[in-house]
Amino acid sequence: MRRSSLPLLLALAGAAPAALGGVTENLVTSPVAMSLGNAVTADPPGIESIHFNPAGLARLNGINHIDTLFGASIRNRNTFTSAPDIDIGGFKDDPINGKSSGPVRQAMALPFIGIPKARLPAVVVPGLGIAWNPKDSRFTFGTMVYLSQAMSVDRTEDPDDPARFDGRLVQLQRLVYLSPAMGYKISDTLRVGVSVPIAYANFAINTDFRAPNKLLGTVGSLQRGVCPEGNPNLIDTLTFGLCGGGEEGMVNPFKKAANIDFDMHSSFDPTINIGVLWEPKKWFALGAVFQGGTRTTYSGQYAFQADPMLRQFVRGLNSSLLGPIVGGITALPTDIPELQVGNMTAQIPFPWRVQIGTKLMLTDYLQLNADVSYADWAQWNELTFKFDESIKLLEMARLFGHPNSNQATFPMGFKSIVHYSFGAQLNVTKKLSLRAGYEPRKSSIPGDKMSLLAPLPDTVLRSVGLRYKFDNGSELNLAASYMKGSYNIPARSNCNLNCDGFFNIIYNPYAATSIAGDLKVRYAGLSWTKPY
Repeated sequence: MRRSSLPLLLALAGAAPAALGGVTENLVTSPVAMSLGNAVTADPPGIESIHFNPAGLARLNGINHIDTLFGASIRNRNTFTSAPDIDIGGFKDDPINGKSSGPVRQAMALPFIGIPKARLPAVVVPGLGIAWNPKDSRFTFGTMVYLSQAMSVDRTEDPDDPARFDGRLVQLQRLVYLSPAMGYKISDTLRVGVSVPIAYANFAINTDFRAPNKLLGTVGSLQRGVCPEGNPNLIDTLTFGLCGGGEEGMVNPFKKAANIDFDMHSSFDPTINIGVLWEPKKWFALGAVFQGGTRTTYSGQYAFQADPMLRQFVRGLNSSLLGPIVGGITALPTDIPELQVGNMTAQIPFPWRVQIGTKLMLTDYLQLNADVSYADWAQWNELTFKFDESIKLLEMARLFGHPNSNQATFPMGFKSIVHYSFGAQLNVTKKLSLRAGYEPRKSSIPGDKMSLLAPLPDTVLRSVGLRYKFDNGSELNLAASYMKGSYNIPARSNCNLNCDGFFNIIYNPYAATSIAGDLKVRYAGLSWTKPY
């Protein structure tokens, strides 16, 4: 299934790249970087240089240890407004019209364990690291545990949340649990470094599914004409069995048809970071880092829970005289089980990125940082999901001309992005420094490709923080950030979300409906660094 990609799957798979695409990078990796808008390539923060520019490790002496702690909350509100001329095969009253999505909670996937059932208003993420510089050596070695990327949206608190048709639960994260690194001091002004982050990558999505397209609406209108009460009759039984499923088998394109659950992970996913740091003057520095990509292989389980509507419709079709002939011609399933579970795999590229930055000390008290980065998200041109058997629910997509219900390959249309970041540090005293950061974060998701599974528009990140140095060499860093972006998606403008063509081949749970919303992320972090 190429351009075809069946509706059920695109809803799910679209979330994976979206959540990684240009908005969620570096959010909860380092309090220092956070407070400086992540513009730290030319001034990498100690042990956390392992991620941002491993050449910075070579600036450390002796043994250093760091502990970090982050707290973050994500809020996403959406308002749904049907177009005045909405008509889905004769159905014109979408029950979500005029409604708004409800509360959002967060969760945290634990490596090799999964996602705990507890849902919190915010999620707390710890981290730690250590670096060692042998006496009189030009080498420094280190490793760190940190969360490089994350997205968590849980809408399960309200069972009638209108956003549940495009993600009741979205949990995506990349946790680096080991990152062997080395920095080398070539001279007093030039340093290089390399690290190998090894990550546990998780992708879990649960969503309710409905299919408000005109083809199914037309079937439902025919049913209402032949058997308005949903009761089968002799003529229908001797023909196509439209009413054979009874009242439960009456098709309504606005009604929930299924629930779909994916839980996938990759336990061992290494990449490479290569960095260089040039500090020719005390007041000036340049830094560059290449963060390599990979083609991550995810594996896990799926569960398709079919509601009575489609199950009874197929049963009624196959209990009539001519229905099995129609089903045979269109290769429809003869039966849809209430629950189908199994194993699945997907290969999803993790794009490479490069970041270059500069540091300027305008005075002994004021430092300015500026970075520019590029990420190759154009690799997300298409994705493929494979199942261990034919999915009976997906066999319904053969009505749309999609023959393979074991596999889905579909276009995503993501774009590579360039974005800038800026930071400022004011050294109030020798012990106390104040920081501020500003980062307009470009999304790799085009406006006509976005979905509520990962509602990530262009956003602006603003941060503040401070550093306090103690007499024993220990250092406390605090940071707080606020990120916000908004979107307004007119009806029929995004065929990942709200188109209403007769043969819409991409999941459009909000056909002919305008969606306005915003994304707000609030988070804070602290780190404690101690030399030995």
